[in-house]
Amino acid sequence: MEKQRIVIGVSGASGAPVAVEVLQFLRKCESIESHLIITEGAEKTIRQECGISAAEVAALADVVYDIGDIGAAVASGSFKTAGMIVVPASMKTLAGLAAGYSGNLLLRAADVCLKERRRLVLAARETPLNNIHLRNMLTLSETGAIILPLVLAYYNRPQEVNDLTCHLAGKILDLFGLDHLKFKRWDGGMAV
Repeated sequence: MEKQRIVIGVSGASGAPVAVEVLQFLRKCESIESHLIITEGAEKTIRQECGISAAEVAALADVVYDIGDIGAAVASGSFKTAGMIVVPASMKTLAGLAAGYSGNLLLRAADVCLKERRRLVLAARETPLNNIHLRNMLTLSETGAIILPLVLAYYNRPQEVNDLTCHLAGKILDLFGLDHLKFKRWDGGMAV
């Protein structure tokens, strides 16, 4: 059975622990091959928020690309993938995508998903949002991207920060038909 490829892009916005949780989950999925792109800003955020190096995060992926390698496999529409997750997705990344600017491999791989009509999940991270942010998100949503802001949920009664992180990762993975064991769904009055 051929593995399903999912591209993961990590930009420099806050939210690196969610990216790590997504990668840790995908690492355990025998049917998934993860392809990772980390921006320079993300390398700094990973150190700050996770206390680990970008190399340690990269070790969680099956294939890792250099941000400047715009000739990499994921830069081509002929390289089949199930889609891409950008987590966290900075406003700079959203602005580049909304403008059609593919200045690095993360932007190019995401643009490929848009042009090929593949699933593109943008886990946007910023608050508050200004009109430019909102317009960029609307533009991307109209183009086919799924905007999934890293918004916390409390209905599942999180006990620690990791519960919140796992829930957000579960929301993202759910869009690819993958069930994170720690993701609690709403059941009309109580989390199940």
